[in-house]
Amino acid sequence: CAVDALGDTVIATLDPTLPPGTVSIASVTRLSKDPLRNCAGVAAIAALRALGVRHAVSIHLTKGVPLGSGLGSSAASAAAAAKVDALFGSRLSRDDLVLAGLESEKAVSGFHADNIAPAILGGFVLVRSYDPFHLVPLASPPALRLHFVLVTPDFEAPTSKMRAALPKDVLVQHHVRNSSQAAALVAAVLQGDAGLIGSAMSSDAIVEPTRAPLIPGMAAVKAAALQAGALGCTISGAGPTAVAVIDGEDKGEEVARRMVDAFWSAGNLKATATVAQLDRLGARVI
Repeated sequence: CAVDALGDTVIATLDPTLPPGTVSIASVTRLSKDPLRNCAGVAAIAALRALGVRHAVSIHLTKGVPLGSGLGSSAASAAAAAKVDALFGSRLSRDDLVLAGLESEKAVSGFHADNIAPAILGGFVLVRSYDPFHLVPLASPPALRLHFVLVTPDFEAPTSKMRAALPKDVLVQHHVRNSSQAAALVAAVLQGDAGLIGSAMSSDAIVEPTRAPLIPGMAAVKAAALQAGALGCTISGAGPTAVAVIDGEDKGEEVARRMVDAFWSAGNLKATATVAQLDRLGARVI
């Protein structure tokens, strides 16, 4: 799903000094300026190709999502860049925008739309299939006041290492349990049941048990979040960020403080916290 407190910003302009149909990364920090090796560049090129235009575009990328945090940093850049479509009258369909961003994800972190789809569309998005490509946005009731406490420790958890930790074989009972939790999560989003959303997110029997031991203090952080009143807590993406679910923002600061303290006391890691709410809009022109 998408959250509102963190995001990347792309300033895109037509640049007649560049070869037709190309993209230039004019400015960015800590990332390559080669458009073929930059998430924003790959997505922008894919969007231009989908539009069928021969104009060249210059991009200034400002990162707002921490790199390597498990928060979908590459997808945030790609989502922002795919919106170069706005320079040409916003002609691309919803799926075409996501597919443009997916080209970037494929080059960087694998062919999966679980980050790029909500980054572009906002809210919760179910990726039903890739062939044929089928996205199902999950509309939650307006009264749902879902907030997330995102706590990122000063620790690197490379996606490749975290993926390698996943089991090659899965017990039938664990598969059944996770399938049930996925179904419960969908139902909870549609019904606006924050408690069930948190519970379903906290009940992973396959991925979290293998990745949590690789993040110092993660088990204690989860316990601290739940004790402080969070409705659920798990690892965000491949980690190392821990994400807790709360209903409204009232408990946000206390849950964040307890989680940061637990990372320090149990994992000897400094951490930073952000309290964000569900973003129902996704990437937009500002």
